[in-house]
Amino acid sequence: MTESARLGLRPLSDSSPSTIVAGFIAMLTGYTSSLVLMFQAGQAAGLSAGQISSWIWALSIGMAICSVGLSLRYRTPVVVAWSTPGAALLIASLPGVPYAEAIGAYIFASALIVLCGLTGSFERLMRRVPASLAAALLAGVLFNIGSEIFRAVPAQPLLVLGMFFTYLLGKRLLPRYAVPGALVVGCVLAAMQGLLDFRDLRLELAVPVWTTPALSFAAILSIGIPLFVIAMASQNMPGLAVLRAEGYDVPASPLISVTGIASVLLAPFGSHGIHLAAITMAICAGPEAHPDPRKRYTAAVWCGVFYGIAGIFGATLAALFAAFPTALVLSIAALALLGSIGAGLTQAMQQPHEREAALVTFMVTASGLTLFGIGAALWGLIAGVVTLLVLSKRG
Repeated sequence: MTESARLGLRPLSDSSPSTIVAGFIAMLTGYTSSLVLMFQAGQAAGLSAGQISSWIWALSIGMAICSVGLSLRYRTPVVVAWSTPGAALLIASLPGVPYAEAIGAYIFASALIVLCGLTGSFERLMRRVPASLAAALLAGVLFNIGSEIFRAVPAQPLLVLGMFFTYLLGKRLLPRYAVPGALVVGCVLAAMQGLLDFRDLRLELAVPVWTTPALSFAAILSIGIPLFVIAMASQNMPGLAVLRAEGYDVPASPLISVTGIASVLLAPFGSHGIHLAAITMAICAGPEAHPDPRKRYTAAVWCGVFYGIAGIFGATLAALFAAFPTALVLSIAALALLGSIGAGLTQAMQQPHEREAALVTFMVTASGLTLFGIGAALWGLIAGVVTLLVLSKRG
């Protein structure tokens, strides 16, 4: 990818309909998969509608700036997302903790991430991970999302199968437009079945709300440290694995540092942290986004643009995404990820002496295992490394 970095900055001419659609699908997938978690956590903690809207605004603006800036800087499809596991953690942890102290815990967690980036410790760790295990980790992270299209068939058979066969036909006739075509057909079929409902949609600008942070040892223990561990294990590590698996050798330290600093600055407005994405990054970095890997960075740039638009109108997001049927969102995300899943499995199985370790990594990651509050991505990598170490002693 170093050749593309030497070329002039041409994001508009490098863009294509497929990269724009990939960026939109990535944004749509990111919001619909976990936006509700923020509302749940905020309502459980007694936050006002303005504070919840500010929370979403801060996350969206941070993701927009970082995704666009880092993608243009490295000519690499770098997608930044909020911490979905972190939002799930806050549903249980945020109630009972004063909001100002929670903000202080957010800053503490983000400062630790900045420290990892500036010292280069995360970079050194990721450089030691074999490429086959990183590829297996990618395939495992994406597997459950990819298989959702088939789980959605019983609920909406006409919609899902219509999108699936449109995708197959598109892959044969116009491969670059297979995913956009499936999205268009999905929207048409959803409209024909009365599944699109925009009655509650109205434009409302989000207004940032400042909360002065307060430090609390109890909040740091219950929120700050868990958020740091979850962000590094469940997002930054698999996110970087996605880039490496797709052939992008971008340095890890600047990515971690920039997202950490952005998280610190946006925390007083409610942001619990933005980090490297995995699933949405794969949508923008995979072959479906653009056949030329050097131009896929524009998909992440467009994703960032859509993040920014969504953030400005953060107060309307829930109604917007509620208008799309779940089966449509799950199906289009799955179709956009098929290429990345296949590429990950192919690369994971290339080295015979690493094949079993890669398979273990894939199976554990795809299982969704959660242990001691840590998600499957880290356990899959640990299981793969242990398997590799044990089996390398044979013979």
